[in-house]
Amino acid sequence: MWHEDFGGLPEENFFVAIDPLLKGLREQLYKDTYTSDIPAGTISKEWAEKLGLSDDVVVGVGAFDAHMGAVGGEIEPYHLSKIVGTSTCDMLVAPMEDMSDTLVRGICGQVDGSITPGMLGLEAGQSAFGDVYAWFRDVIAWPVENILSRTKQVDEETRRKLVDEIVMKIVPEITDAAEKVPVGESGIVALDWMNGRRTPDANQALRGAVTGLTLGSDAPKIFRTLVEATAFGSKKIVERFESEGVRIDGVIALGGVAKKSPFVMQVLADVLNRPIKVAKSEQTVALGAAMFAATVTGIYEKVEDAQKAMGSGFDTVYHPIPDNVKKYQVLYEKYGRLGEFVEEETK
Repeated sequence: MWHEDFGGLPEENFFVAIDPLLKGLREQLYKDTYTSDIPAGTISKEWAEKLGLSDDVVVGVGAFDAHMGAVGGEIEPYHLSKIVGTSTCDMLVAPMEDMSDTLVRGICGQVDGSITPGMLGLEAGQSAFGDVYAWFRDVIAWPVENILSRTKQVDEETRRKLVDEIVMKIVPEITDAAEKVPVGESGIVALDWMNGRRTPDANQALRGAVTGLTLGSDAPKIFRTLVEATAFGSKKIVERFESEGVRIDGVIALGGVAKKSPFVMQVLADVLNRPIKVAKSEQTVALGAAMFAATVTGIYEKVEDAQKAMGSGFDTVYHPIPDNVKKYQVLYEKYGRLGEFVEEETK
């Protein structure tokens, strides 16, 4: 919440409005902020000894793991970097001079130099993404874990192995089946707000919903609908950036779901109607931290130079399928109307 225009952190009355106990807190906190290409100091003697390092090792200023992951994933201006895992963190950087006084409404925040030093960092995200799939897996697995795990028909070791194997295979098997369901065939539409809504316009009181169910709605059809819902939630974020005057020239995906689920990523590319590049590295956060470290120590003059020299590139690009793009636009409009209804009812 720091910004140079209001002298750093918010005024005292802001903290007191949250809770009178916070009176006096502001003057005990920091007044300046620094980007992660700046040295914070050198390693302490204790840690140097524990790690077997010399005591002149330089330590840079810290940052959010996701922000360093975006750098490790070779984020560049006007490219949306999406960490796609249990939830999502959607990050974008833009030159300061381009943004001037632009304040994007309803995102998580925008901070000078928070991702790439010298640029404005903007962050959004979804409260649940892969967690939505995990929830559905757990719903399906309930009888397995609560009935099969207590059956007397097999010995305890076999029961345990069966339960573990079935639970482990639910998502891969249901993904294969869901992939075969034609777009729009099921007539089901879902909201991805199972854990509230982070962006756009945070509202943690909101809840998910599924509509259009019939007696013919089987597990693969519902699962596909949930995947589509998470993609629609991503599209809402893209539309918010664009409606606020921030263009998006490309999409970069990082994280577990991006690496493990071609089905989910293809749906996402179709819904966004944009190619999505997946970073080759499985450890983009560590790679980004190494890029900052190399800059802090002076090996590279700036982080962008470290990105060019140390980046691992991209191993997959998902391209939108034109026929699916048209069908998803129809479903997306239904998703929007369902969201408006649920939000109104939540009030």
